[in-house]
Amino acid sequence: MQKFDLIVIGSGSGFDVANAAAAHRHDLKVALIEKDRMGGTCLNRGCIPSKLLIHSADVAEIIKSANLFGIEVDGLSVSFQRIVERVNGIIDHSSDQIKNAFKDIENPKLFVKECKFVGEKTILIGDNEKITAEKILIASGTRPEIPKKIEGLEGSSYITSDEALRLKKQPRVITFIGGGYITCELAHFFGSLGTQINIVQLGDALIPNEDEEISKKFTDVFSKKYNVYLGYETESVSKWKNDDNGGDGDPTFHIIAKNSTNGNSLELDSDQLLVAVGRIPNSDILNIEKAGVKVDEKGFIITDEYLETNVKGIFALGDAVGRYQFKHNANHESQYAFNNILHPNRKVAVDYTAMPHAIFSSPQVAGVGFTEQELKKKNIDYQRSVYPYINTGMGEAIEDRDGFVKFLVNRKSRKILGCHIIGTHASILIQEVLVAMRAGDGTIDNISRTIHIHPALSEVIARAASYDIKR
Repeated sequence: MQKFDLIVIGSGSGFDVANAAAAHRHDLKVALIEKDRMGGTCLNRGCIPSKLLIHSADVAEIIKSANLFGIEVDGLSVSFQRIVERVNGIIDHSSDQIKNAFKDIENPKLFVKECKFVGEKTILIGDNEKITAEKILIASGTRPEIPKKIEGLEGSSYITSDEALRLKKQPRVITFIGGGYITCELAHFFGSLGTQINIVQLGDALIPNEDEEISKKFTDVFSKKYNVYLGYETESVSKWKNDDNGGDGDPTFHIIAKNSTNGNSLELDSDQLLVAVGRIPNSDILNIEKAGVKVDEKGFIITDEYLETNVKGIFALGDAVGRYQFKHNANHESQYAFNNILHPNRKVAVDYTAMPHAIFSSPQVAGVGFTEQELKKKNIDYQRSVYPYINTGMGEAIEDRDGFVKFLVNRKSRKILGCHIIGTHASILIQEVLVAMRAGDGTIDNISRTIHIHPALSEVIARAASYDIKR
């Protein structure tokens, strides 16, 4: 059995820790285990490929709206194959580069096999190779959750976000089960390129975890573009070959759903079915109970404020922990994990202040801090300010009539409690708010007293920060 000083499971943000540890102390023997392509979910099946694809959708959407600005475009056509080939070429090259870098180095030592715990700090790699270490970092990520109670779903050849990013043929009609951020991003991609979109959502709104005002506006906008069925639970899925009436033999999915409020039934046919109802951690695949590591009721690894589990010397980060399932959070936590693993006598608690998120759909959505419904539930005294894009010079120039910025501010201290944006470049505009929340006293005055370029789109942030929030 090989003995290491540090074992890292997962080559997403875990790769950063393994690499930094080996570089920081050359006498530290480090192992990195990755069963799949190097780079983790973000590079191979998540953030990077999806945003590369979505940019093509953004370009198509801009071209389709060109007539608003006095520009007529004829003959728009989409080469779905070229779009997918471009994206996969970029991400596969990046992943291969990471893997190839390990060919000539022994530290970190890379193991490209599936692994599982067979003891507290003993890991079986493949079928017969065991390794151990006093320090272990689990960065094993998550995988798509598949509902078990939908009749006929298993074996129906449905896809998840993993497969959606590598489809070779554009669907004519695609049905999504679930209405969260993954569905809304992929629906924008396929829909903007011409695919008919059906979304079956159990709840009464899309992206339900967002601020209610944002969620309502987003649902309204999306419902005008696509077929959105709210309040429906999918009951069964069946599939057959579409060979009738000159069909091309593509599979047809037949979905039956029922409205949980009025009992109405819904039947939909599509040539592709995508399940996006959430993600679950990979802790079960690791046989983590053999390590003695505790998980919560959903399988996420329980850690303290230093990212250490209940087993001394075993740490975890990122989606495996489940505090914030964003790549930027995993990168953030990796810096703390590196310090706390290598310097146990001067550990630092993770600072999650102003942890943001963004949805790269159309419209874009970004948020940070509390939602208004959360503040009401906690009985926190707050002021709110909402300002529309269209009432600014650049908002009018780009014809964004749906976008707005919403601030939630503590009435007494004037600290920013939350900010929520829907509209063009929301993911960029919110960055100013994040700096203001983490810098100095974290008050709204950090924004309202800052000179903003006129008429840049960022002016909508300044207007929202001053509009209804008075001293």
